[in-house]
Amino acid sequence: MSASKKTAGAVAAALLLPLAIGAGPAHADDPVGPGATAKTAEKTAEEKRKAEEEKKKAAQPKPPANMSSVGGALLGLPGTQVKLGTGAPVLPKELSARSWIVADAESGAVLASHNAHWRLAPASTLKMLFADTLLPKFPDKKRAHLVTGQDLAGIGEGSSLVGIKEKQSYTVRDLWLGVFLRSGNDAVHVLTQMNQGLAKTVGEMNAHAAELQALDTSVKSPDGYDAPGQVSSAYDLTLIARSGMQKPDFREYAATVRTAFPGEAKAGKKRETFEIQNTNRLLTGDFGIAPYPGIAGVKNGNTTHAGATFTGVAERNGRVLLVTVMNPSSEEQHAVYKEAARLLDWGFAASGKVTPVGELVPPRNARTGTVANPSAGTGAGAATGTADGGASPAPGKEHPATGGPAVQAAAGKDAGGAGVALAVVGGVLALLAAGAFLVNRRWPAAGGAVLRRRPRTAGPGPGPGVNP
Repeated sequence: MSASKKTAGAVAAALLLPLAIGAGPAHADDPVGPGATAKTAEKTAEEKRKAEEEKKKAAQPKPPANMSSVGGALLGLPGTQVKLGTGAPVLPKELSARSWIVADAESGAVLASHNAHWRLAPASTLKMLFADTLLPKFPDKKRAHLVTGQDLAGIGEGSSLVGIKEKQSYTVRDLWLGVFLRSGNDAVHVLTQMNQGLAKTVGEMNAHAAELQALDTSVKSPDGYDAPGQVSSAYDLTLIARSGMQKPDFREYAATVRTAFPGEAKAGKKRETFEIQNTNRLLTGDFGIAPYPGIAGVKNGNTTHAGATFTGVAERNGRVLLVTVMNPSSEEQHAVYKEAARLLDWGFAASGKVTPVGELVPPRNARTGTVANPSAGTGAGAATGTADGGASPAPGKEHPATGGPAVQAAAGKDAGGAGVALAVVGGVLALLAAGAFLVNRRWPAAGGAVLRRRPRTAGPGPGPGVNP
């Protein structure tokens, strides 16, 4: 090729290049409307969001490969365990918790679970064990206690408080309302001192956990404040809640929405009160979340190490379900409550359409026949077998390292020391359903009638200008 032709070709290429770049590749189906750029940007943003979610999931800690199999072999496996039958709904997609469980409170059947025995920090859900252990020790709810400086010593920085003051008197009932409604670590510390101190209380809580076969649980601080080695599991917290709900006072406090709490007493004046409201948002509702129909408690928690935790119990059409959710990674507001509500909805829809993947085992004393009626020592597993067709493990084999009218029930007897036996034949599991129902339940079989009551608001209602 001559030099003149080469020069002419180079000039032509230089002239055409900007046109080619500006035009871009031509496609018959390229969007040309004004919304094309917006749609592309929207698609790109969605892709980025999904990539971020996948990245977060990959960064989450992984459950141990081997966990306790108390309640059934499937419960010891990592990941989600469910056996869907004909017509059963699929599990909700919007679940981000490290661990969760859905169980029938009456039969003990575990309908589905996810890392059920993963030992995680429990936060204030551990207060359920504190209450289940100590409530029988203070039967006189009107007993008054003058608070000392020692009572309030050692409360962790940033703790949730109900507002207890030194040199002020509070009744046992006041203190328990502070524990259940405001998750008050100050109320826990006062009751701990009334129980002869931290070491005794922690020892009794650990012993009671062992009695309940909550063998993933190790208590270091009775209020659930983060402490090295303090752990529980979704399975254990569900066992503990089931035990606590056998006690009338526990049910009463857990279902109380709001109450008047004593303020500071001043000489020559009537002692003023201030309103406290339950921090369980499925019970009270909050911005962006409505009260869950049929909710009856029980306890929520949140610490830096534990994240958000929640155990709830609800009744619908005569069926009572327990759910525990631990440490959701979702940034959705009120994620722990919303995921618990989704699991409850699923559980009610799936009841009778799934094969249980395990069971909530009865306490050791029930298994050995030392309850008031030996026939009560049969759980769901004893009647139907565990999910994998075998018997539940032998106790200890899997151990790793308000207000309102009082509900009358056949209360459990103190087993001595820390263990509180569940004398459950004839006992009542009374659940507030949407502020209306108290459902009677025997342990573990159903029995009794449905009673209708008013919602539980302890003490006088909110005064003028008080936002309920």
